[in-house]
Amino acid sequence: MLTINPENHLGIFAFIMVLAGASFLLEKTPLGRQLTGTVMVILGAIVAANLGLIPHSAPAYDFIFTFLVPMLIPLFLFQADLRRLWREASRTTLAFLAATIGTVAGVVVAASLMDLSSLGAGSPLPESDREAAIVGLFASTYIGGSVNYAALGEMTGLNQDRSFFSAATAADNLFSAVYLSIIAVLPGITRLARLFPKHATADAQTATIPEETAAKVTAQSLCLAIACAAALVAISDGLVSYLGATGYRYVILTTLTLVLATAVPVIRIWLAGAFELGVALSFAFFAAIAAGANLTAMVSVAPTLIVVVSILLFVHLATLLFIGAVTRLTLPELLTASNAAILGATTAPAMAAAKGWRDQVTPGVLVGVLGYALGTFIGSALYNFW
Repeated sequence: MLTINPENHLGIFAFIMVLAGASFLLEKTPLGRQLTGTVMVILGAIVAANLGLIPHSAPAYDFIFTFLVPMLIPLFLFQADLRRLWREASRTTLAFLAATIGTVAGVVVAASLMDLSSLGAGSPLPESDREAAIVGLFASTYIGGSVNYAALGEMTGLNQDRSFFSAATAADNLFSAVYLSIIAVLPGITRLARLFPKHATADAQTATIPEETAAKVTAQSLCLAIACAAALVAISDGLVSYLGATGYRYVILTTLTLVLATAVPVIRIWLAGAFELGVALSFAFFAAIAAGANLTAMVSVAPTLIVVVSILLFVHLATLLFIGAVTRLTLPELLTASNAAILGATTAPAMAAAKGWRDQVTPGVLVGVLGYALGTFIGSALYNFW
């Protein structure tokens, strides 16, 4: 069987990018729409690594983790004008805050019921700190997404246990796909729908963000997006070094990007295509993470992770619906926000458009971006508190 040597850096990077591209194409198939491209790229990398087509560990993966992953934060957050978020998506923002509370409650309940200290044994963390790291990790990914997951993995050191980190990635994304199927059918349950106010759809709202649609993606805008993202990473790393704040790299990077995006809102027009570029690079990140998955090692931690994620998502949804019913938010607002928290800014508007909730498409993107901003903050706070 043909195996790519770990030292064949270009060969491995090419395989990762081809796998990411194939996952985008497969996402257009009926099965792909159910699983999502993220799940498919993870499964593809796990299969390829365990068949021996690519190695479990290679410098090319380290390049992705070291240089590409930090750039995801600015690429996603260039749209994060906080004033616009409140102006255009105030009710969905409130729903997203309820979803965030649900995620925090879910991870706390799961950690209280399960012994997580035995997981992540291959990381440099002592056993007493592993539970706190896993709490922060899952809180961050179910408030933000892959970029926050990567940030907490590096911040806590959990990403050094490749088998655990890959197993956690697989469990996260597989159950996220299942969760998406569940929330998609909830509006059709009459008894549940009666508990919430009727949602008045604004027919005039288009299924895209007008300004972003008008902004043309060009070679210049993509080059400027990469340049700005790289500059922000370099500046934040300089501040980390100057302040001696080693564990706050991603917090500082997120803060700098949010300040820039809010102070200069037109930047999202200048850097048209930055968000889509971030999505593409996140697929490469998922593939690199999944390639480190040793199925034999994953089997030992998978049952615990399955229970943890199941508890977390159940408590998240129950808390969200309870708060939503009390505050009189509509079911489309709540489910769009939940989708944005659990799966991110790419699937939330897609579900809203498919369901005919056209007024929730733009808010779905905006609160998803808010999740990218909040995930690292809340995950790191929980890690330090725990």
